[in-house]
Amino acid sequence: MVRLLILLIFLLFNFSCSQERSKPNIILIMADDLGYECLNVNGGKYQTPNLDKLALNGIRFENCHSQPICTPSRVRIMTGKTNKKNYVDFGILDKKEVVFSQLLKKNGYKTLIAGKWQLQLDKTPDLPKHFGFDEHILWQVKTKGRDSTGLDKRYVNPELEINGEKYEENEGKYSTDLIVDYINDFMSRNKEQPFLVYYPMILTHCPFDPTPHSSDWDPSDMGSKTYKGDAKYFPDMVSYMDHSIGRIVQELDNLKLREDTLIIFTGDNGTDSPIVSETINGEIIWGKGRTTDNGTHVPLIASWKGKVKEGSVNSSLVDFSDFLPTICEATGTDFPKESYVDGVSFLPQILGKNQSNKKFIYSWYFPRPYIKVEDNNPIEWTRNESYKLYGDGRFFNVKNDFHEKTPLNKNELDDSQTKNYNELMAGLEVYKKIKWEKSL
Repeated sequence: MVRLLILLIFLLFNFSCSQERSKPNIILIMADDLGYECLNVNGGKYQTPNLDKLALNGIRFENCHSQPICTPSRVRIMTGKTNKKNYVDFGILDKKEVVFSQLLKKNGYKTLIAGKWQLQLDKTPDLPKHFGFDEHILWQVKTKGRDSTGLDKRYVNPELEINGEKYEENEGKYSTDLIVDYINDFMSRNKEQPFLVYYPMILTHCPFDPTPHSSDWDPSDMGSKTYKGDAKYFPDMVSYMDHSIGRIVQELDNLKLREDTLIIFTGDNGTDSPIVSETINGEIIWGKGRTTDNGTHVPLIASWKGKVKEGSVNSSLVDFSDFLPTICEATGTDFPKESYVDGVSFLPQILGKNQSNKKFIYSWYFPRPYIKVEDNNPIEWTRNESYKLYGDGRFFNVKNDFHEKTPLNKNELDDSQTKNYNELMAGLEVYKKIKWEKSL
C-alpha cells in the first residue's frame, strides 16, 4: 500500500512537471532605436550575424510596425491595445493596465524584465513588481540614469537597479554585459519551469559611444558627456547588440532549451538622428519620431526550434498590439477580452499555418500630450502593405512614396486605390468612435 502511494505521488509529480514543461518559455527582445533596415538579413549593411542566423533558423516578418518613439511602443506592446485607449504621457505606463507579464505570472511563469524601464520614473519604483515581474535588472527606474554631474550612466560603468537595489560599482563593466549575464543566470536557475524574459534593450539608443568591441573602448570612462555622442560608433553598437543576443541564444543551447523556447526579436522604432544607414536599396535616413516608414518599420524575427519552418519569410501585417495575444496564445494563457485588446495573434503565421486576416494597422500617436506648444495634437492613421490614410485625409502610396511627399488626389484614384482607400477609411471610422481621456 505504501509503495502504491509513493508510486501515485511520483506519477502525479511527473505529470505536473510535464504539464508545466509543455508551456514554452518566452524571450521577447526589443532593441532601442533600431529600424528594419539595420539587419543584414533585411538588406542592411551592418554586421548582424546572430540575428541573421536566428531569422534563417526561424521566420522573418516584412511588415511589422511600431509606434514612432519609445514610450508609445512600450505601452502598446505590453498591453496589446492602441495608445488611444491607454496612453497617459511620455515615460508613463498606467498602473491600471494589464500587461503580458501579469498574465503569464498567473499562468505559472517565472518572469524577468531586463534592460530599459523608463515608465514612471521616481514616482512608483515598485512598478516592475506591480506589473508581474519576479525579478528585474533595469536602467531608469528610480533615477533618470545620470549621475550628479550629468554624465549619462546607461553604458560604461552604468547605474542600474537590480531587484530594487542600486548598482553603481564603477568596475569598468558595460551595462549590456551585466544584463545578459543576469538573463542567462535567470534562465539557468529556472530551466525546470516555464519562464518569461522581456528584454527591452538599452542598445542601440544614443549616446553613440564605444562598446567593449570598439578599438578605443575605455573601461575607466565614467559615462557619456553628451546625450548624442558620436554617430561613428553606431555600427559598433549594432554589432554589439547582435553579439549580446547571440550570447542568450547560445545559453539556451547550453541549457538544451531551444525546442522549449519561443524567441521574438523586434525594435521599438526607427533609428535616431543623425544615423543614415546603407542598404542594398540605397541610403535610409533616420526616422525616430516620424510617422513615415523610417520611423515605424521595424524588424521582427521569431524562432522556435522544431516548430517554425526554417528560413520562412512572411508579409503579413503586424503591429505592437499583436504581441500580447501572440504570447498568450503560444503559452495557453487567457487574457481579458473585456479590456478590449486590439491585437491579433500572429502565432499562426509563426507556425506557418495560414496567412493573417489582418487588413490594416491602426496607429494613434501623441507622445507628449501635456506639453503646451502649437500644433501639439494627436496623429492617427491606418495603413496596409502599400497604402496609408491619415485622419486628416492625406492618402499615400507608401511603397512608391516612402517619405510621403505627394498625397494621392482622391478625385483621381483608380479602382485599386479606391478599394484601398475605402478599406482604410472604414478602419479609421471604427477608432474615431473611441475618445481619448486625459489621465493626469
